[in-house]
Amino acid sequence: MDYLKTPVGELAAAIPGATRLFRQHRIDFCCGGDEPLEQALAVRRIDPTAFTEALAGLAAPPVHGTDWRAAPLARLIEHIVESFHERHRRQLPELLALARKVEQVHERHPACPRGLAGRLAALQGELESHMQKEERVLFPLILQGDGNRVTTPVSVMRYEHDQHGLALAQIRAAAHDLVLPADACATWRACYQGLEQLISDLMEHIHLENNVLFPRAIEQV
Repeated sequence: MDYLKTPVGELAAAIPGATRLFRQHRIDFCCGGDEPLEQALAVRRIDPTAFTEALAGLAAPPVHGTDWRAAPLARLIEHIVESFHERHRRQLPELLALARKVEQVHERHPACPRGLAGRLAALQGELESHMQKEERVLFPLILQGDGNRVTTPVSVMRYEHDQHGLALAQIRAAAHDLVLPADACATWRACYQGLEQLISDLMEHIHLENNVLFPRAIEQV
């Protein structure tokens, strides 16, 4: 495989551990998964030799874990719902409460993440609507095994994933790139730690659907 010419989403799906490497370097492997690695590295001024060597070191077949590119689609969908949908439903209410408290208590602080709670509330509503459409409409269609019937709803879900990606960027910006002030209280620290986990989880969630589930679903005949 020519890593540099391969889309980052394909690499994320094919190489165990690649998503962690992409996150470390702020490379969008979910919504921006169609971008060739060479282009993604050039935009971010990352040394392609060092990066491809790091990828090659990850490319050995996994000893443990599930290869979701080969697992039954029913099992993959079950994994998405249990590991991501339900997790987001637990994460967002708690993060929203933390963000509201931080904004209220530290409103005069120069580093206060003003507007963060509002952006989280918007994401919560949009994401819940999105997940319900997948659970009630798209996933049952996929399990029926007719790729032609899922093409249109998949395109809608991909568009909404792009919107989620924009929302995450806005949330990160409102939180000053998750950089804590030296005098941050425990609530503030818990909020940013939770945000970091949410961003990581949602990117992994979108990647698994965009780059693994959806292509496999469309290929069904």
